[in-house]
Amino acid sequence: MAAPPPLQIREANAHLAAVHRRAAELELRLDAAERTVRAQAERLARHDQQLRAALDELGRTKDREIAALQEQLLTSEATVHSLQAAVHQRDKLIGQLQPRAELLQDICRRRSPLAGLLAALAEAERLGPLPASDPGHPLSGGPSPPLANSTGEKGDRDYLQPAVFGTTV
Repeated sequence: MAAPPPLQIREANAHLAAVHRRAAELELRLDAAERTVRAQAERLARHDQQLRAALDELGRTKDREIAALQEQLLTSEATVHSLQAAVHQRDKLIGQLQPRAELLQDICRRRSPLAGLLAALAEAERLGPLPASDPGHPLSGGPSPPLANSTGEKGDRDYLQPAVFGTTV
């Protein structure tokens, strides 16, 4: 076999050196890229771990809040039941007191006439009974004229008899 001319060998050697340099350069770039990818993977793993921890904490916080709200709901429901029972008791008491309140209102409406009647009865007691020594008086035990209703005329007043008051008030 014939040896290649020296120019061709130099060109081939230069080409091999360029390929070798290119391969070395690509290996360096590959190493750099692998380091970058590993660093990014580690950062992503740490970030993923942080997100998982945050998500777990968020889930625990949510569960605590739900438990607190359920407890608050139970307490509120108990309060509502207690207040409903109190309202029912008060409604029952109002039902019992309503007739008495109506009676007291009726008494209050009639207070003035009753006070006047009591004052008149007290005045009658103060005057005392008529003396029994007057034989001409109709209450002395003798016959008396018949009683009649007054119509407001002067002649009707002659038949009215005086009343004798005696009370235990």
